[in-house]
Amino acid sequence: MRKEIRSLGGEIRFGAKVTSLGYPENGTVKKVRVEYSDVIERGLGKEETERINRMARERVEIGSEDIGHSARDVYKMLHKEKIPLKPKPFAVGFRIEHPQSLINSLQYKEYSDQVVTGKKGTDLANGSKDIVEGVLPVASYRLATDLGYDGKINRPVYSFCMCPGGQIVPASTSEEETVVNGMSFSKRDSEFANSAVVVGVGEEGDEVLEEYWEKWGVLGGMYFQEDIERKSRELGGSNFTVPVQRLPNFLNSTLSPTLPKSSYRLPKKSSPLHTVYPPQITNSLKHAITEIFERQIPGYLDESALLHGVETRTSSPIRIPRDKETYLVEGFENFYVAGEGAGYAGGIVSASCDGIGVAEKVCANMGAEGFEGFGLGGKGVKENY
Repeated sequence: MRKEIRSLGGEIRFGAKVTSLGYPENGTVKKVRVEYSDVIERGLGKEETERINRMARERVEIGSEDIGHSARDVYKMLHKEKIPLKPKPFAVGFRIEHPQSLINSLQYKEYSDQVVTGKKGTDLANGSKDIVEGVLPVASYRLATDLGYDGKINRPVYSFCMCPGGQIVPASTSEEETVVNGMSFSKRDSEFANSAVVVGVGEEGDEVLEEYWEKWGVLGGMYFQEDIERKSRELGGSNFTVPVQRLPNFLNSTLSPTLPKSSYRLPKKSSPLHTVYPPQITNSLKHAITEIFERQIPGYLDESALLHGVETRTSSPIRIPRDKETYLVEGFENFYVAGEGAGYAGGIVSASCDGIGVAEKVCANMGAEGFEGFGLGGKGVKENY
């Protein structure tokens, strides 16, 4: 992919960190300050990486800024330099894990033994038939409701980024925070199935974030995320030890005296995850799981289900407003944003689609000769992430 991008004239700068837009004036970004760290690009080596970065230092221009939804230093920099920002709804919760054999049996019932991954230990754990190829893929699920009652109002509660045959991985960007995410390798042949299970926050007037908005303004949601991630770190401890709790214990607000196996490869610690979030979020999650999700998939609320803390970065809590026709950042003539960090996506596919839509607009706005688009008709992602 890197070779293809470069063959088309694109640039990839490893170890490059944008630290300032040079305080843009009159709707124009004229320069961008970049700091470089000692990162070696795999496949190129130190000398070639340094050569590419040296060339980049000599001519730094900016036409777009594609930032990740966890790049908090970038948000702070943009806010300081008076780039327009506005808060947006997002979701927080936990990463839940079940044995894949359980999810197979809940979804496929008597046909669950038709799932064959080809990995002996996993197939043995899944109770798969001794056949060469399975008829069914490892089972997945999707759960969602708008009726997660928090004691006053209903909140959206849903599963997100479900990873069949996957594993839970650390996703922290600081030693003071503990965050997790999930993934599956292409064969989906682990013994575990995991998914985020999260609650929506950040709608206008949301009392969960009131004090954060009062103190931090538009960055309030970001600081709320940081606080939750620090609480998770306090419960788990150092060395990316993740706090965990069996699902039934979470629902009963009790510690788990014993823990089941987990795909998380670093240390785990039995912890009171029911104390991490404000009551509104915990109540919504408990209500959705017991009253709705367990009815949708009977057996989901199993003793083997293990919550891992915390999942806070499903999407950005901030959006950078852009013109709906040109996709330029509002008030600017040469500044584009795209993807999750800009607040226009909530995952890999939607971020890619938004990037294509923005690229079409950039080409069209620049009057690229002979350009006919990439097939999206200049349509990025709707503002619903």
